[in-house]
Amino acid sequence: MGPSAAGKSTLAVRLGDITGLPVIELDKLFWRPGLAPTLSGQWAAIQRELAGQQSWIMDGDLGPYDVIDVRLQAADTVVFLDFSPLRCAWRAIRRSRERADFWRWLFSYRRRSRPLLRQAIAAHAGDAGIHVLRTPRAVRRFLAEAASCMPDQP
Repeated sequence: MGPSAAGKSTLAVRLGDITGLPVIELDKLFWRPGLAPTLSGQWAAIQRELAGQQSWIMDGDLGPYDVIDVRLQAADTVVFLDFSPLRCAWRAIRRSRERADFWRWLFSYRRRSRPLLRQAIAAHAGDAGIHVLRTPRAVRRFLAEAASCMPDQP
């Protein structure tokens, strides 16, 4: 979880490679043609089905559209990329052109979305391991630790 352009998808893919767990990119499932959001009730049902799988890595933070409690309740580990807005903005500029609503959400993330996300994690992910990573170096250390915990492959 975390703001756009923090590297959630890249981290999820790398964790999937390390663990062998399937990676589910929520953005691809949530946004309809024309960037129309999936309705809240529908989105909760989709996430319940996804979270009902035996194991998974879910990548995404859909801000005000999200129904995050569903996947937090099912998660055994939560990774929150808490990068600065400037780092995320730089990454976003490098990767693609974005709409104005994207930039409003990105620059208001720390003030609006982050407190709500932290409250949701505290309320719904009580038994999960929580990892708050604030820098690319912290992400690299986290991935190295995850790799060291995996048994050697034959």
